[in-house]
Amino acid sequence: MFIKPRMRLAPDNTNFKFMNGRFAGLIVSAILSTASVILFFTPGLNLGIDFSGGIVMEVRSEGPADFAKIRAALTEEHVPDQGVQRFGDDSTVLIRLPTQPTEAGTEIAVGKVRAALEKSITGVKIVRVDAVGASVSSELFRNGLYALGISLLMILAYIWFRFEWQFAVGAVVTLILDVTKAIGFLALTRIEFDLVMVAAILTILGYSTNDKVVVYDRVRENLRKYKTMPLRDLIDLSINETLNRTLGTSATVFLASLPLALFGGTSISGFAWVMLFGIVVGTSSSIFIAAPILLLLGEKRLRRDTVAIEAPEPGAARQP
Repeated sequence: MFIKPRMRLAPDNTNFKFMNGRFAGLIVSAILSTASVILFFTPGLNLGIDFSGGIVMEVRSEGPADFAKIRAALTEEHVPDQGVQRFGDDSTVLIRLPTQPTEAGTEIAVGKVRAALEKSITGVKIVRVDAVGASVSSELFRNGLYALGISLLMILAYIWFRFEWQFAVGAVVTLILDVTKAIGFLALTRIEFDLVMVAAILTILGYSTNDKVVVYDRVRENLRKYKTMPLRDLIDLSINETLNRTLGTSATVFLASLPLALFGGTSISGFAWVMLFGIVVGTSSSIFIAAPILLLLGEKRLRRDTVAIEAPEPGAARQP
């Protein structure tokens, strides 16, 4: 027995003309992606220790951290800090130091910071120390870019194999635009870009791909079902038919990620905020970018049978 859901995010039998706004969607997306590329270069990403290299020390005090006192203590001991920032609660601080050429140099730098803090601040405790060399950080950054590039190629191959090439090109172009917007979001919010953020972007790619495959699969079904329907109307119909599923899935993932962004702490909140942004961008791009690109690429190719019906060959017998 079929049980009708009690709540639906969109009414049944919607008939929104999404393709009427296809040019506006593409223009807005192009503007946002261009702005994101500019932000990538100026001011650039806030690279974490994974990619920039250096030493990160997590320090905890008995009460709220006094940043002025910490900086003064480091200056007095001639410690060249690259930054002191709050981490999590008011009593926890991250201290960044430049990359040291040798392991012995790293131990000396950490020892100087420890001595400076213990001399000036009562009850201070160093919780952890992370150190990444310049060569390791550059290799990690290169491997992260390779991971993003390979994932896009695999998605292109998968959608091309499952659908026609117009679907594959539309999906990959849209995913590239989604990634550029996520990079712009990271540059604008100054969330640290490290291996966790690479994982977040790859997760966004996977989610966005799944969303586009759902819409594309319905388009392919309707291409076989409605032989003479114009492609523009067919795409609108397909989006309307999958709208509840798209919004329901997006809302579920969004609500699951929201508590992590608000209460997950510094170590995981950045990942969750990027996921929230990616969910909004990935859902909207399936409708306002991927679908219009498919319409532009496939209007004369995916509807060859329609053209044949509307324009029969000369001399063909007509039905009375």
